Amino acid sequence: MRFVQTALPDVVIIEPPAFGDDRGWFMETFNGPRFEAGLRALGLPVPRPFVQDNHSCSKAGVLRGLHYQLPPHAQGKLVRVTHGAAFDVAVDIREGSPTFGRWAGALLTGANRRQLWIPEGFAHGFLALEDDTHFLYKTTDTYAKDCERTIRFDDAAIGIRWPMPAGLAAPLVAPKDAAAPLLAAADLPPL
Repeated sequence: MRFVQTALPDVVIIEPPAFGDDRGWFMETFNGPRFEAGLRALGLPVPRPFVQDNHSCSKAGVLRGLHYQLPPHAQGKLVRVTHGAAFDVAVDIREGSPTFGRWAGALLTGANRRQLWIPEGFAHGFLALEDDTHFLYKTTDTYAKDCERTIRFDDAAIGIRWPMPAGLAAPLVAPKDAAAPLLAAADLPPL
């Protein structure tokens, strides 16, 4: 597995190798010891164990986020796309962090097989770039409605450049995401 730090050093692109032949291909999507060793090699902490897997399917132009959970149910996420394509984003929301309010994005597709590690203390969102985009992610804590928070996906202070699919003027968002507060007014986790 290859580990590549993004513009936010705590957020890491993971490129697992795929082994193919005339029958197709095989890829190890997660290996705990390799995941931990890859993070340690970059000087990053090892997260709590993964306890929940989620799978969503979205049509082109669906934007989900920017989501996070507060302690005691903060979540680290290991995300990937198995079919289709998504532009995936992490935003540092740790007040006092040197990269507070900055974002990093990565193109995740079924074809490039990339994964993105997003630790606790970061908001997460993605924009589906194709119909039938399947998004899978592992989390380090279970979903807790009372700890769930959202930040506006189009907050000018963050300045995410979402790459809208051709023919679409605006993303399709859930009502809770459209009504989310800006970063300046958000309930944020401690550093």
